[in-house]
Amino acid sequence: MISQPDQSLTLRGPSSVVSARTASRPHVSSRSKRYNRSHAGGSSYVPQNEFPVFSHSGDVEILIRAGGKENRYLLHKHTLTRCSGFFEASTSQEWSKASLLPLPETSSKDLTRIGEESASSSGNEVARTRASSPAPRKRWRYELDQGAGGDDIPMLIQKEANTSSAESAQPNSLFGGGSTSANTSTTRKAGGHSHTHSTSSFFRSVANLSLAPTKVDQGPPLSQADADLFRDYDNLFRIFYNYSPVLDSINIADAYVQCKSLLTLADQYDALAVVGPRVDHHLLQFQSRLWKQIAKYPVSYLRLGYLSRSKVIFQEALIHVVGQWPAGERSIRQSFPDIVLDIIEDKVDELEENVSRIEGRLFRLNLTNSRGERITPGTSYLDWLAVSLFRQWLADNTSPAPVPPPAPSRGHSSREGGTSSRTTAVTASAPVAPNLASLGRTYRTLGSATGAGYLGHDECKRFLKLTPELYSRDNLRRFEKRIDELKSAAREIVRPLMGTGLELELERGAVTPGGASVDGSSVPIPINSMTSYLTCVRVMERDLPWAIED
Repeated sequence: MISQPDQSLTLRGPSSVVSARTASRPHVSSRSKRYNRSHAGGSSYVPQNEFPVFSHSGDVEILIRAGGKENRYLLHKHTLTRCSGFFEASTSQEWSKASLLPLPETSSKDLTRIGEESASSSGNEVARTRASSPAPRKRWRYELDQGAGGDDIPMLIQKEANTSSAESAQPNSLFGGGSTSANTSTTRKAGGHSHTHSTSSFFRSVANLSLAPTKVDQGPPLSQADADLFRDYDNLFRIFYNYSPVLDSINIADAYVQCKSLLTLADQYDALAVVGPRVDHHLLQFQSRLWKQIAKYPVSYLRLGYLSRSKVIFQEALIHVVGQWPAGERSIRQSFPDIVLDIIEDKVDELEENVSRIEGRLFRLNLTNSRGERITPGTSYLDWLAVSLFRQWLADNTSPAPVPPPAPSRGHSSREGGTSSRTTAVTASAPVAPNLASLGRTYRTLGSATGAGYLGHDECKRFLKLTPELYSRDNLRRFEKRIDELKSAAREIVRPLMGTGLELELERGAVTPGGASVDGSSVPIPINSMTSYLTCVRVMERDLPWAIED
């Protein structure tokens, strides 16, 4: 059997004829005709219009250079201005340095040529093309300026867009070359079917493909600072286009450093409203590990929660900061705005007010006899001693340490040769309020379920031995029983301070069924608290330093 030569290889008919031939042979796949076809480097290669380089629709070019490396972004003005106040201001008419891109010269010629080759409605196609010619496009260009000194913060600087490079970066037309000379060399005559253009394109594609793997970057390795810089800018632009940022999802310490650096960059370009929710979502995935890190570094996470506008992180860190106040006060006043300081001071005042109210009730705590009368030294001296010991312990543990007396001055002497009474007299100093951390330990001890942390058997025994005529086994048992009654009453009084608003303790599920009431709101009480300070602070939405969107 002699096979006939395929005339379609030498003489190609109209498209209708070709399609008819293909349809007549259904077993021949059209995919086989495109086997091993490469577009790398050829004239038919079309750049992709996707992040990070939108070759067709991008109008803002951003160049990030550091350590001998360059990252190029070609993004959209409307996206950048919607996400960043920096780009919104710099691309405005007042500050804009945009340049007009030249119109492509080949689009009208290609469409005209198609109209000439077509047998129908050529005049109408050309007229429509000329009537709907595109308007000149603007392009903005930004380059990263590292600054003059080492302390300068790198910043994007707007510069005049290079129209020549922008023109060369324009994709070639699907209908031919990208320049007049290319169009001239590839223009086909009406009746000719030359294969010079396709052959040269094929060899050029093969040559570019073979040379591509030999291009090796010989630049020096990036430093950690430069690598972090590239990562932060890439994550910033990824978030603008609703892509997930590339952040550590295993090590929470590394994730905190990366999120903090990203939020600092977003704050620099007025984009916290867009970047903050992404950071919040990423950190909340750590759950229990996040709560433990916040307990270790509450001030650091308070700032991170403020920048990211994370209600959960900000609330968790704020409870720790207020409970340990004034620990970290100096760094907080130096690094936080006044609105955050006002919130902290308000919550500290609320907690101190609650503690003061509970403290007054504790000092008024008393025992009664069998007739319901308050005990006095005259009615029941032993019971009165139990109340006195409890109040003395309470006063010692809720008052600050006494101030040591000043050293006597040796320069002034009286006429009798002795030291002057003015210098030896101890001046009464102003009372210093105890910090909330020490008060928290005291009330945690009072609110413990067993009460074994204070005024135990040995303490009661030593106290009674101070009065030998009262010490006996029966009096010791009675004395300890009355102390236990005081402990039980004190436990109920301090119950409102034992509540917690921490996710660290609520997540464990170890809370009592009934909560304590603090300022009219119910607060769950953990069975075994993980902190030694008070965490009953309630942070509502009205207390947040930013507006909550409905």
